[in-house]
Amino acid sequence: MNETDESPSTGAPGGPAEPAGSAGSAGPAGSALSDPIEHLEQQLSMLWRRSRSISQRVARDVHPEMEPAAYGLLVILQKEGAMRLTDLAANIGIGKPSVSRQISLLEDIGLVRKQADPFDGRAQTLTLTEEGSVQLARTQLARKQAFRNRLAGWSADDVETLAALLTRLNEEYTNEA
Repeated sequence: MNETDESPSTGAPGGPAEPAGSAGSAGPAGSALSDPIEHLEQQLSMLWRRSRSISQRVARDVHPEMEPAAYGLLVILQKEGAMRLTDLAANIGIGKPSVSRQISLLEDIGLVRKQADPFDGRAQTLTLTEEGSVQLARTQLARKQAFRNRLAGWSADDVETLAALLTRLNEEYTNEA
């Protein structure tokens, strides 16, 4: 099965795995959402597989030695400005040791710098270097153009609807924490 054939039983791209009304379609609670949830799960799985591949390329576009997980850290520093490592880790919900390892790599390759916290001399804040800002902005511009190219046949309303629905889904995950 390739990435466009997500349905093992119908072979239809993104189609339901079982025809509506079949024995497994009602789900454990008989919910009418079972078929749409299955379809959603299949499509999100495909999107996440593609996203992992794209993340590798995007990270390499910023710097050949950068790991994909580090890209998100750069984006947060770009958006939030200087912040402590503990705050950055809390922002993304990942342990401080994992973030510390990524930040060390980003510092080694010249994209992030540590400096004394102006409010607490014992602590350090993290900021993007000029090179980090330039490389990140260049990569973001290229990503936006890739989205424009990929979605060129979509109406602005469809793109806005997709963005709104993804925002809503992300908020559900945020509310879970």
